[in-house]
Parts: sequence; C-alpha cells; structure tokens
Amino acid sequence: MKYIKFFKELNNKDVPLVGGKNASIGEMFQELVPVGIKVPNGFAITSDAYWYLLDSGGIKQKIVDLLENVDVTEIDVLKTRSKKIRELIFGTPFPADLRDEIFQAYKMLSDEYGMNEADVAVRSSATAEDLPDASFAGQQDTYLSVKGQTELIHYIKSCFASLFTDRAVSYRASRGFDHFKVALSVGIQKMVRADKGSAGVMFSIDTETGFKDAVFITSSWGLGENVVGGTVNPDEFYVFKPTLEQGKRPIIKRQLGTKHLKMVYAPKGSDHPTKNIKTTQKELETFSITDEDVLTLARYAIVIEKHYTKEAGEYRPMDMEWAKDGESGEIFIVQARPETVQSQNIKKLNGQRIEKFRFKNTDEDKEIIINGKAIGGKIGAGKVRIINDIAHMNSFKEGEILVTDNTDPDWEPAMKKASAVITNRGGRTCHAAIVAREIGVPAIVGAVGATDRLYTGMEVTVSCAEGEEGYVYAGIHEYEVETIELSNLGQTKTKIYMNVGNPEKAFSFSQLPNHGVGLARMELIILNQIKAHPLALLDLQNGKNIKEKQEIEKLISGYESPKDFFIKKIAEGMGMISAAFYPNPVIVRTSDFKSNEYRGMIAGTAYEPQEENPMLGYRGASRYYSDLYRGAFEWECQALAMVRDEMGLTNMKIMIPFLRTPEEGKKVLEILRRNGLESGKNGLEIYVMCELPVNVILADDFLNMFDGFSIGSNDLTQLTLGVDRDGQLVSDIFDERNPAMLEMFKRAISACKKHKKYCGICGQAPSDYPEIAEFLVREGIDSISLNPDSVISTWNLVSKLESELNLK
Repeated sequence: MKYIKFFKELNNKDVPLVGGKNASIGEMFQELVPVGIKVPNGFAITSDAYWYLLDSGGIKQKIVDLLENVDVTEIDVLKTRSKKIRELIFGTPFPADLRDEIFQAYKMLSDEYGMNEADVAVRSSATAEDLPDASFAGQQDTYLSVKGQTELIHYIKSCFASLFTDRAVSYRASRGFDHFKVALSVGIQKMVRADKGSAGVMFSIDTETGFKDAVFITSSWGLGENVVGGTVNPDEFYVFKPTLEQGKRPIIKRQLGTKHLKMVYAPKGSDHPTKNIKTTQKELETFSITDEDVLTLARYAIVIEKHYTKEAGEYRPMDMEWAKDGESGEIFIVQARPETVQSQNIKKLNGQRIEKFRFKNTDEDKEIIINGKAIGGKIGAGKVRIINDIAHMNSFKEGEILVTDNTDPDWEPAMKKASAVITNRGGRTCHAAIVAREIGVPAIVGAVGATDRLYTGMEVTVSCAEGEEGYVYAGIHEYEVETIELSNLGQTKTKIYMNVGNPEKAFSFSQLPNHGVGLARMELIILNQIKAHPLALLDLQNGKNIKEKQEIEKLISGYESPKDFFIKKIAEGMGMISAAFYPNPVIVRTSDFKSNEYRGMIAGTAYEPQEENPMLGYRGASRYYSDLYRGAFEWECQALAMVRDEMGLTNMKIMIPFLRTPEEGKKVLEILRRNGLESGKNGLEIYVMCELPVNVILADDFLNMFDGFSIGSNDLTQLTLGVDRDGQLVSDIFDERNPAMLEMFKRAISACKKHKKYCGICGQAPSDYPEIAEFLVREGIDSISLNPDSVISTWNLVSKLESELNLK
C-alpha cells in the first residue's frame, strides 16, 4: 500500500514519514514486543497522505496565505486564521485511492483481532513531534474508541485539521518550526479496554527534579485521556529503579488521587465516541492499579528507557502512556516518547551547577490560601486573573497569574505570558503540566477550589520551590534565585551528611553535594502522612471502638487495614529518602515525639498523659518497650524492615533516640531483633543518639551494644547546661560553644575511636556555628550532618581545614 505502513514495518528512523509518535510505536513493536513489552498493533497513515490531501484539494497556498505574518500573541487573529485553515481541510474530500487503502488496512487490523469493526484509537503524529528538546505534548488531537469506516474517516480528517489549532500554530511559531516542514501522520491503534480497567502516564525520571533512578507513574480508572488531559487528579506512585532490577519491590510512594470521573465508551450513535461518568465511592477510595501492576509498569519503563538510550547513544529518559485491559488484566504501552524537560536540564547543567528558588525572608509568616501539586521548582508572583472559558483568553495580560479549572494545551498562548498558573484539576503528568515545565512557568495543578477561593486582581505568590506540594500565598513575597556552583568543591575526609525530614524534598536535596543523610526524621512522616495517633490505628486494627473513627477510616482509604496503612506510609517515607541518597548511608531516627506532640494528633488526647515537662518525660526509647506503646513501635520496626528487605534499600541505618540506660538499650535491641532488625544482618548498623550526659559518661557500656554514636547537640546542650531549650528567659545560656559542651563532644568522639565505632553529629550546632564544625573536624569526627542550606558553606570550610591540617 502506498499510504499505509503497519507498525511492524516502522522504527524510529521513520519520523519524516510517520511522525515521532507512530515511529516510536513501530520501534517498540519491532524491538520491545519480542522482549515482553505488550504494545497494541495498528498502522500509520503516512505524511505523504497529508500532502496528497492538501494537493488534491488545492488548499496548500491558501494555508500559506492565512499564516503569513500571523502574530501568535494576537490571540483573536490567531484564532480566526486557524479556524479558517481547519475549515479548508475539513472541506476537502479524501481522494478515493487513499480512502480505499485506509479501509483495507482497517479490515486487516479488525481481522487480526477477530472483530468485524475493531475499536481503535486515532492519534495524530506530527513529523517534528516528540523530539528530545520539544515535547509537542497534546498539540495535535487523539480520539479514542473509534469504530466503523464512517467514524474512522471523520476522525482521521479531524487529526489532520488539528495540525492548525491555535495552540499548535502558536507552539510551532514560538519554537521556530516552519509550518510547512511539519506534516501530519495518523496512527490507528487497537484500543485496550481500559474503559473497564485503568490507564495513565509514566516517566522513567522524576518530572520535577530530574532524579534519574525513579519511575513516576500516574493512574486513574477508565481511559487514559482524563490523566493526559488533566481532567482528574490521578493516583501517583514512585518506584526505585536500581533495587527493582535486583528483584526487590521498591514502591517508595503511593498517593491516592481523587479520580472523580472515569472515561468510558459512549453508546453507539453518540456525538462523541467516549464519555465521562462519575466514579463509584469504592473506586474513589481504592488505588486504580495494584502493587503488582505498578512494578510491572516500572519494569517496562526501565526496558524502554534502556532501549531508547542505547539507540540514541546518550541518556534518554522516556515519557510513556499505558493502559490496563479490564477484561484480560494485561498492561499495554500505547505510546513512548523522549522526556523533554529534565533531560535537557541535565544536558544544560551537566552536573556543574543547580538553581534554587527561595524566599528572601525565611522567617516571614505567609498565609496559605490554597495548595496543590507543584510543577517545576520556581516561584512566581502577580495579580490573579480567573478565566473560566478559553474564549476569554484574550483578556489575559503579561505577568498575571492564570487561574482556571483545567488548562489543556489550547491555553499555551496565555500560559507563556503568565508568571504562574493555578488549576482546580490535573495531575503532574497531564499535557498542561508538561507544557508548563517546558516553557518554564511555575504551575500548581489539582488545587481544588482555586477558582472559588481566588479572585481577579488579587495579589498572590505561587511557590513550587518547597517540595511536591505547591502553595499559593496571599500577597507578594520577595524571592531570590541562587545558582550553586558545584564544580569547584574540594574533597573531604569528614563525611558531609544532611538532615532530612520531608520525603517530598529528598530527590531535590540529593542533588546537593553530600555523602548521605545523618538524620532522617520519622516524626514528619507520622505528623504529615499518618496524622492519626499510632495507638488509635492499633486499636482500630484490633476491632476496638475509637475516638474520631470516621476521620481515621477516611485517612486509610486505599490500604488494606490500619496496620497496612501505618507500615506502608512509614516505609514509603523512609524508602523515598533512602532511595534519593542510595547507595550512600541514610540514618533513620526512630520516632521521638513527646507526649504533648502526640496529643495534637487525631485521637491523640485519648492516649497521651498530661506531663508537666514532656521534654524529659515519656519519649524516645522509654516509650518503645512500655506496655502502652510497644505494639505501635513494633509496627514501626516492621516498616523499617520493609525498607531494607522488601525494597532492598540496605543503605538505611537505624538510630535510637533518648536512650537513658544500657538496660533500656537491651530491651529496645530485643524488640528490633524480633522484628527482623539485627545489627550485622545484611549490613545493618544500629546507632544511639548521644544526647544525654549519661550516654557520654557510660559510653563504653552503650558502645559495647551499639554500632556507634550520633551526637544530638540540642538535647545534649540542654541537659548538660540544665537549660530548657524552649525557655525564653534562660535562652541566652543555651550555647553549644560552651567549654562544657566542647568537652562532651570530645569525650564522645574519643570513646567511639577507642571502640572503633562510628561517630557523627546531627544536631543544629555545626549548621549554626562554623567554629563548632572546625572543632569537630580537629577532633576527628567521622561525619557532620547539616541542614541542607548549610551544606555548601560547611563543605568548603571542612575541605579547606582538612587541607591545612593535612588530613586528606
């Protein structure tokens, strides 16, 4: 056939003939189906057919004339001209020979699947599409569940016309693509019955930070267009690639999306082949794919990325669309293209520098109006303009904050003018999010209620620089951009670790120079992810009637049980941090909330005593072996064992806080051992927080049981100097530079050296006082763990000092 190529006849060299999308499907069909990747079959109508249609109707010159001197910033003119071009294409009949070839190929595909008329996806594939440095995401149209010759011809022509939508013309013009050096091919691919299953998008790289070792997967019930188009807030998953390839099951994050709509096939004779229906309550409260599906998809992503990287001769992260057939349970890859934002950032920066956006006044109180998913890592500020209908897009002014229900790629002309974008709906892999990243505009998607809570003219600041969550703050807040040069850093013998508590920032922090994490705080995960008191979950697991039961049951939606929820949330949080810094050490401090902090959790007042001085009360190791709390601590241990054993993240170490006596140490070690955590097993090391004077005085006893110390300078200073660190009236006495404190640090380091055990510090002191860092280096401490904002300056200080002392 002259104008038809089946997928088995195509590969990535055929972009000029069938466009990036179809060439890539052909590549997978030829090269990856034989190694186990499932790809639905189909065929491409070549770009020759597109030119044939234009020539047969004599409309090419008319299109040239309409595009001449079009200013894409003049939105009304662009809209009028684009519409006229599409009308020209629709008004041109298909030549008979081309139509006959399409019908013949369609029959062959239908026969292959044992159907009279196969249900197919009709996808546009531009010949300049899906290049490594330009995504063309959503610039041309796709139609799902197309069936029969009449529908097929109609939607093929719709695809051809979509080469001249407002958004597509604007996109090409802004990136310097000649409109007549871009042609359109159309892919016809057998549908996967995801209308009865689920579908989504995945990337073989983290889309926000460029972290290479994670697969990011989004998923929703029904056909995938709702995820791609940003109509729903999908479920999200991260999988760690290195240990997945070792045969482990490293799902390091699960997040349940709202998924309020499901796209399904429309009844025959409807105006459109698909329709959206409301998801059921059960679907809302359930993940749309299983853990096994998540791992299968991640394995597919690794295979696809490796193939395209080898073929390109350079690192090539991938953006893929997938679908799960609700009838057969099989998972298919329906598209794969190069990821276009982070891959270019990696090339551009080449590991030599990183840019960080941050607020100038970090102590300033900022009122949060609304929050959602952060796209990019920037900050933007300006006046809000709410636009509820794309027809009113021409009212949008340069530098305003675009606020709308949901942006699709049609909104790109306005997005390019915006200082930030906020939407009610959408996930981090929808078309609009991809375009926002590519044009470098900070965006917050899935900010439910944004169009109600914000108003046109309101001054706001949009921050995507604080992790996965994006925040809209009232008012204009000053911010700055720091460019951190990494190429001039010297080497250090003393390990420079980081203190990390928020898993959402782990991928970003891991890009800073570091040797690992000296303190991974569990408290923030319990506070922000679990939210309910651990003993309330324990009682709910055991069938007891508890306070605030309904609120807690809502929290644990998507998980098998309260125990499953608690263990997986802890494992995901600690797994995310351990994965981000793998294979460098990550030292996890087991929970160290005080009773007053636990009381603030959901149902906390039912389980916690009122203590006069909780700082010195029921906290740390004493809680772990008590009859009241032991069950919850055992769950905690099981979560950490999951990180090491199931996820394969054996770089994770454990640290026990506030250990008052050696006898307590024996009890805690026994609980750890019974739950699969034993010193020496698979390289595990268990440390003690050296934060009480007794830890220093009886250092020999503690170090005979444990693998080392991590000095907690905050509590050690408090208890050595007898100063409440929260007390305002005596705060001037609290000083880690006090001679007594320097003696404490010196003795702790000396004891560890004597026993040939690890000694680090994870308190605030080295972050605040360079002279403390210098003192510790001179004493020969193994590691200094710092707040992320102190890492570069302390690294330089330590490197310089070690050179002077000839310690390298």
